[in-house]
Amino acid sequence: MASTAERKEHPISMRLPEADVAMIDRAAGLQGRSRTDFVRNAAVRAAEDVVMETRLLRMSQEGFAEFMAALSEPAAPVPEMVEVTKRLAPWESEKAPRD
Repeated sequence: MASTAERKEHPISMRLPEADVAMIDRAAGLQGRSRTDFVRNAAVRAAEDVVMETRLLRMSQEGFAEFMAALSEPAAPVPEMVEVTKRLAPWESEKAPRD
């Protein structure tokens, strides 16, 4: 007899003003998604942003000193980036003077 997998989903219930629900429904419809999928996606993205913004970085005193020393050094040019800055933009003419 096949066993059924345990459900790992947890319901969340909210009370929202009608105007908020209308806006959510409109946005979800524009993306071709259900209200549930739209709200879940938006909530998870917002939660990820908060977690990433508040992540604590720990290091030893020696590691911190090395980190600060690296930040204090002058930036070294990256040859590929220098080359990109010398290219003409697609809307610029080959005849236009370039500094």
